[in-house]
Amino acid sequence: MPKSSLLQGNEKFQKSYFKKHEKELLELAKNGQHPKALFIGCADSRVVPNLITDTPPGDLFVVRNVGNFVAPYKPDEDYHSTAAGIEYAVSALNVSEIIICGHTHCGAIASLYSDIETKPFIHTKKWLSLGHKAKINAVLALGRDAQKDALFRLSEKLNVVFQIENLLTYPYVKEKLDNGELFIHGWLYDIESGAIEFYDPDICDFLPLEEDA
Repeated sequence: MPKSSLLQGNEKFQKSYFKKHEKELLELAKNGQHPKALFIGCADSRVVPNLITDTPPGDLFVVRNVGNFVAPYKPDEDYHSTAAGIEYAVSALNVSEIIICGHTHCGAIASLYSDIETKPFIHTKKWLSLGHKAKINAVLALGRDAQKDALFRLSEKLNVVFQIENLLTYPYVKEKLDNGELFIHGWLYDIESGAIEFYDPDICDFLPLEEDA
């Protein structure tokens, strides 16, 4: 049976990247991880956190899901993988930063404007409800007759802002933020240019990342 392209890729990885960075990777194996930031991003295959931030293994603790959503704090829920990732990153790994990173041409955001009721997306429909506030506010701002692309782009930005609001419902996140032990950032990655914009709460808008320097 021929090897899959993914296994062939792993062979190349072992012979090239792993061999070149073996010392650093073995130190991570021996001493454990101490990431600087929690990166909450979309599961979209075009958005690769370490690639777009040019960071090596060990720098980012990554949580990815459909739409880069953060469900509000509800400790009575049985299963909540994103919440578990936030809890572990903040309370066990003591990250100093949390980044919520949305992106342009997001399928989850576009799905908010389509009818998926007739399709067998039981879990997806429930999960997408976390983005409804972004859609509602985008429609209020631009009008129902606005061009779809304009609605999508604004919704993608508003979604980042509202997920930050949800993140602040986690008591241990809010406590560390208030104590100056934790910083939260909202980013939007443009998949057409590779550029990142950051949310500036003082002006309630997104700015090019270089302006944050």
